[in-house]
Amino acid sequence: MLDMDGTVLDLAYDNYMWLTHVPSHWAEQNDMSLEEARHYLLNKFGEARGDLRWYCLDHWSEHLGLDVTQLHRDNHQMIDFLPGAREFLERMRDAHVRLLLVTNSHRNTLDLKQEVTGLIEYFDGVHVSHDYGYAKEHQGFWRALQKDADFDPETTMFVDDSHPVLKSAATFGVRHPVAISRPDTSRPPAEQGDFVAVEGISELA
Repeated sequence: MLDMDGTVLDLAYDNYMWLTHVPSHWAEQNDMSLEEARHYLLNKFGEARGDLRWYCLDHWSEHLGLDVTQLHRDNHQMIDFLPGAREFLERMRDAHVRLLLVTNSHRNTLDLKQEVTGLIEYFDGVHVSHDYGYAKEHQGFWRALQKDADFDPETTMFVDDSHPVLKSAATFGVRHPVAISRPDTSRPPAEQGDFVAVEGISELA
């Protein structure tokens, strides 16, 4: 089971969107500096972190009075696979390894990234937290996913760049959680001390 953003796709796009592009439009709309807008929005994002609201473009569009989905489309050219990720997916497909995409991404974001990359073709199933009513940080998500996808936690590897998500998976009983230490190619690797970590999924092949 693979996360999408920061595991298969470069998180540099998402970080740019939420730390620069959306704040710049919020700043222009509210006649404030970029730093003021970023400070305000980071506080709001922090309040929703780990909840479906944090991942929901409709929520932020309504809350901010911006077309956040269109703002994402404005920079679609930045969407790309992480180094070696596409090749890893091809090898897994050729080896007939069952691959599930397990993401907190909003459906609008997933659709956009599918348009740009075609990543869904490599997966046997796509599972979106919004469809279950729980983010991956919550045990309700894993219970719903197991019922839907019928996976065995004892024999499943789950790869993600989020420590809280990996902790939630491990709590549910997923035996092989693996952390991505460099989800954003514009930044250096980060520490993921509690879990086995690789810089990218290409190291798992």
